[in-house]
Amino acid sequence: MKSWWSIMCVGLLLAGCAGDGGHRAVKEAGGEVASTDEAGGRYAMSSDAYPQEPPDVSRVPDAVPRPEPRSRAGNKATYEVWGKTYHVLPDASGYERRGTASWYGKKFHGYATSNGEIYDMYKMSAAHRNLPLPSYARVTNLDNGRSVIVRVNDRGPFHSEREIDLSYAAAARLDILDRGTGRVRVEAIDPETWQADQGGEATASPDSAERRPVAKAADRGASEPIYLQVAALGSADNAEALKDRLEGTLSQPVRIASAAGLYRVQVGPLQHTDQVGPVRGQLRRVGFDKAFIVNGAD
Repeated sequence: MKSWWSIMCVGLLLAGCAGDGGHRAVKEAGGEVASTDEAGGRYAMSSDAYPQEPPDVSRVPDAVPRPEPRSRAGNKATYEVWGKTYHVLPDASGYERRGTASWYGKKFHGYATSNGEIYDMYKMSAAHRNLPLPSYARVTNLDNGRSVIVRVNDRGPFHSEREIDLSYAAAARLDILDRGTGRVRVEAIDPETWQADQGGEATASPDSAERRPVAKAADRGASEPIYLQVAALGSADNAEALKDRLEGTLSQPVRIASAAGLYRVQVGPLQHTDQVGPVRGQLRRVGFDKAFIVNGAD
């Protein structure tokens, strides 16, 4: 049987994994708050935690570097957290640091990141204090040589001794979940250079397989219903919460399409492609500017 002290140590470790990660209110230059949450939301949990029934994330693919415009949120040159001022780099070129990686999980799953996207702990993402949002980085565990590619879309960690906050999936693949932190090397990736090194094959996002068939359907005049996918989450409860939020805001129905342990929140059906623009506009006004088209079978 585990001793009381062992149990206490595990509890403290979990509490310190990500509880001070990249998701507290961030005040940008001029007093603008870049990311906040309602009382009783994520901070209803006093500390971060593993998912209750974690799926196998060992085969979650790396993020695929691709050129992207800077996010409209989370990229002010200067922002402030807990009275300390941080500066966002003008670009990620040549960035390389060694330091400590932590991870964040259930407490933040399904809530907005600093750039307005929805955090999914089962995807390869990360939070960083200084890199532009979004950017891509290779993170290598210096103790075991394991390496992953993550998409940085959030701010943190705000412990001075920590370099990066990893998603649950990224931390699992690097084998730092149990200890809570790990020694890592963080290297920024230039998407254009990366694609050239890959022979120009990876020129689209990981969701491109879903997007291409829909483009063909649209060319046929949208003979079958189409949807705008807003998020793919690993939690059914979080997907239902997002569905309820969107249904209370939009003039369109919202569905959840589940497959392979993911719950895809999709707006529609839309019968005509000329409906896509207005619905995308509605989504942007409530903070979802990354929605993309999928067809009715997806």
